[in-house]
Amino acid sequence: MTRSGGPALLDGFDHVETAAEFVERLRSGRPLRVKLGIDPTSPDLHLGFMVVLHQLQKFAAAGHRVTLIIGDFTARIGDPSGRNVTRPQLSREEIEANMRAYREQAGKVLDLERIEVRYNSEWLDALSLADLVKLLAKTTVAQMLERNDFSERYGSGAPISLHEFLYPVAQAYDSVAIEADVELGGTDQLFNLLLGRHYQREFGQPPQICATVPLLVGLDGQKKMSKSFGNYVGVAEAAPEQFGKLMKIPDELIPAYARLAAFRSRDECERLASELAVGRANPMEEKKRLAQEIVARYHDAGQATRAREYFERTVQRREIPTENIGDVELGDCKRVAEVLVKAGFAESRRAAERLIAGNAVKVEGEPVRDANAMWSASGPAVLSVGSRRFVRVLPGTASSR
Repeated sequence: MTRSGGPALLDGFDHVETAAEFVERLRSGRPLRVKLGIDPTSPDLHLGFMVVLHQLQKFAAAGHRVTLIIGDFTARIGDPSGRNVTRPQLSREEIEANMRAYREQAGKVLDLERIEVRYNSEWLDALSLADLVKLLAKTTVAQMLERNDFSERYGSGAPISLHEFLYPVAQAYDSVAIEADVELGGTDQLFNLLLGRHYQREFGQPPQICATVPLLVGLDGQKKMSKSFGNYVGVAEAAPEQFGKLMKIPDELIPAYARLAAFRSRDECERLASELAVGRANPMEEKKRLAQEIVARYHDAGQATRAREYFERTVQRREIPTENIGDVELGDCKRVAEVLVKAGFAESRRAAERLIAGNAVKVEGEPVRDANAMWSASGPAVLSVGSRRFVRVLPGTASSR
C-alpha cells in the first residue's frame, strides 16, 4: 500500500460498510477522496463533533484527499436525524454566521491547510426542478421509512414534512458531486451515508465506504451530546467553564471520554476502565487529569492547569476566587434577585428567584435563603451561582457610571 495509514485508519469507527472494500480501494495506490459533511445549524461546535473531525484529520495526515463539506444548502432543509419533530429551517444570514464559526473551531482539530473546504450549495443550488425530480425518482418512500426516526414518527402519527425527505437525498448527492471514496459520520448518520452508496451506484460510480463513529454521550450520562439537550461542552467555551463541565460526567463515562474526547488509544482506555472497576484508579483524580488534557487541546497547557487549580479552589475547597472574575456595578439594584439579572446569571427576576430557592446563590460564600433578600453588602462583594459562576459586585450607583 502506497498510502500511509492502511486499515489502521479504521480504528475508532463502530461500523464500516465495508472494511474489505476499503482495503481493496487502498490497493489502487491513489489518495482516496474522503468526505465529511457538517451542517452549520448553530454557531458553536461541541466535543461530540470533534470525535469525527479527529478521524477526518487522521486521513488527511495519511495523505488522502480530504473534503469537509459545509452543508449551507442542506442546513436550509434541516437534518431530521434523531428528531421526533421537524427541525427549524435556518435563514441564509444565520447559516453564513455559523459557517464562519465552524471553520475557526474545526481548525482546533483539523489542519485546514491539508483539507479542502467546500459548500454543497455549489452543486445543489444549480439543480433545476427537473433535476431534483430525477434524483427523487431514484429513491422510494419505503426506503425513506427504513430510517428509524422517520419510521417511528410515521408509526406514532407524528407529522413528517415532504421537504425532510430531501435532506438525505441532497446529502447523498454530495457524494456523487465529489465522487467520494469514503464518507465519515456519526452513528445516527448511517442511513444518509448508505444512501450515498445507493446514489453513486445509480450514477455509475464505485460506492463509497461508509464509516461511522460512536456518539459521545453528554454530561447527563444518558443522551448524546447536543446543545438542544444542554448536556454539551462547547469547543469555544472558556477553559474554566470547559473544565467545570467535564467534572460533571458520570464516573462510568471516564473511559469513553478518554477515548472519544481526549483521543487516547483503545488499549489505554481499556486499561483505565479495568483499573477504575477494581478500585486501582481514583475516579476524581482520573477525571481531573482527563479534563485538564481535553482543555489543553482547545486552549493550551497553561490555561488547562489554571482551570484545574480554579476548580480545586472554588469547588473542592470552596474558596471564593479573588482574581480572574468580572465586575458589575450595583447601580439601582436593591434585591439580590435584581443583581443576579444584572450580572447575567438569570434571564429574569423570576428565574433569579428560582436560583435562590434552589440554594444556588451565595454572597461572599454565605447562602442566600430568601428569594426577596435585599442586597446588604456595603462594599465590594462576590456573588456566586453554583460552583463556577462568580462576579464581584461593586457598590457604584447608576449615576456614577
